[in-house]
This record gives sequence, structure tokens and C-alpha cells, in this order.
Amino acid sequence: MTQHLPDYALQAEALEKIYPARKNSPAKHALRGVDLAIPRGSIFGLLGPNGAGKSTFINIFAGLVTKTAGRGAIWGVDIDKRPREARAAIGVVPQELAMDVFFTPFETLELMAGFYGVPKSERRTLEILDIMGLADKRDAYVRQLSGGMKRRLLVAKALVHNPPLLVLDEPTAGVDIELRRQLWEYVVRLNEAGVTIVLTTHYLEEAQELCGQIAIVNHGEVVACESKDQLLKRLNTKTLVIEPGEPLCAVPPGFEHADAVIRKDGALAITYKVGQASVARLIEIYHASGGRIADLRTEEPDLEDVFLALTYAADSAA
Repeated sequence: MTQHLPDYALQAEALEKIYPARKNSPAKHALRGVDLAIPRGSIFGLLGPNGAGKSTFINIFAGLVTKTAGRGAIWGVDIDKRPREARAAIGVVPQELAMDVFFTPFETLELMAGFYGVPKSERRTLEILDIMGLADKRDAYVRQLSGGMKRRLLVAKALVHNPPLLVLDEPTAGVDIELRRQLWEYVVRLNEAGVTIVLTTHYLEEAQELCGQIAIVNHGEVVACESKDQLLKRLNTKTLVIEPGEPLCAVPPGFEHADAVIRKDGALAITYKVGQASVARLIEIYHASGGRIADLRTEEPDLEDVFLALTYAADSAA
């Protein structure tokens, strides 16, 4: 009999979390009725400023935070009605490098596999250590590992029970470029093998490259949840970048009321709404100011532009 696979790897309905007031701080409404459905088999980005509620959201599904209201499900299993079964379907890689420094990587993974009830005959400890580039460190104490190796060990710990859903909470924070590249290559291979990936990161270029669908959270609310392509079309803007024939001391006449700036490299960048201006007209204005053009190009908005428009710009207007 073919096992039924859910349409969504993770679902949240009207999820609320209020941290109670403490002696020196008021109550905090961390999540405000969050509705989110993460498709099975996707690489899903969960983005937001610090304090937006991302970690609270993840920790509710990891069993580390008790929700105030709402419903959650992992791999189609309700986290309240069948919590052990639900949490067996998720692996979480936290931000913090929290592990016992007096264990070896081999012992750490064996212990974690035991916590999940994985029979010894089904454990993949040596395979996972090899995949994560830690096979030669299997018997070294964790305290002897570099920061990058400890980060890889965190990922390895989340994989010991072969979960169909893997959550990576800022997995590349503080790691070098080469390790970051290796980690993403492995994440893509996992996804190709059927594992759903949920990623939170402040490296927006990583989210733009890896994620097919992205949710942006701000002040505990989902302010956008769309495919990456739809999200990037939200701004409906382009930027014309002109490299001048002679250095510019100020924005040329004709662009005083436009969104035009001189970049650090000396290029003039003019951002315009598609349909309200044209490259030809902007070039005409530049020539009319007496400027010569050494080179020019157009740039599409990236995820950082959209992120800022939906979070920080909204905060400034509030």
C-alpha cells in the first residue's frame, strides 16, 4: 500500500504566542494569528527582522515553546494531539551552538539517535559524519572542533532520525564562505531526495538563490507569502545605472525629483516605476544635462529591496 503523503510539510492556523509580563518587561505578543502552509518538497524561506517572531514560530513546532492559541501540524500530524509523532517528522538546526563539549561527534549522534528511538541497526551515524565532513573528527571531543565544524555537527544532529522536514535557523551565521557553499550544496541534495527545507537567514542573497517560496514576518504577522518570482515583482521598479564619462559631483539637472543617487563607485543610479518612465527618456534627460555616458545597464529589484519595502519602510510609516 502506498503511504499517503501530505500536501504540506508544516501548517499553522491562527497561531498566537504571548510571552507574559516579567518584573522588568511588559507582556510581548510574539505571534499574532499566523497562518502558514509550507508545501511538501519545497525549499521555503522564512524571513524577517530580528524580533519578528521567526524563532518563536520554529520553537513552537520543535516543542520548545508552548503556543498561546491556534493550531499546528507537522507532516499532517497535529502537534497537540500526537506530539511525539509530529516531532519525529522534524529536525531543527538552531542558531545557538549548544552541545556537550565532552562528547565526541560519534557519541553525540548516537545519543541523539537514542533519544529519537532509532534502533542501532538503523542508525546512520558514520554515514552522516562522512556527509558532513566530520568523519576524521568522529573521536575528537566537541570542544576541540572549530566553529564551522560545530555548525556542521548541529546539522548532523538534526538528521539522525531521517526527518522529512528540516528547519535551518540561521545555519550559516558566522561561518566562512567555503563552508557556507558546502552546506547549501548538501541542503539542495537533501531537497532533491525529498526532504522539505525551511530556512531562516539574514543572508537574503542565499534565500533568493535557494528558496522557491518565501514568507516575510514582521511584528509577529505574515506580511507576505508568495513565490519568489511574485515577491520580486511587487516593487514594479527597475534601476538604470549610468557610468558617466566624467566624474559627477552631484545628481545632474533634470533628476532632482527622481529617485536618483550617485553610488560610491561614481555611477548614477536612477530607480523608476515600470510604465511611468523609460530608459530612452532617462538617457535623453542625462544627455540634456551635458553628461557623457561611458557605460550603462539596468538592474532588477532583488529580495533585499522587497524585504526593506515590506518591513523597515512600513515601520517608518507607522
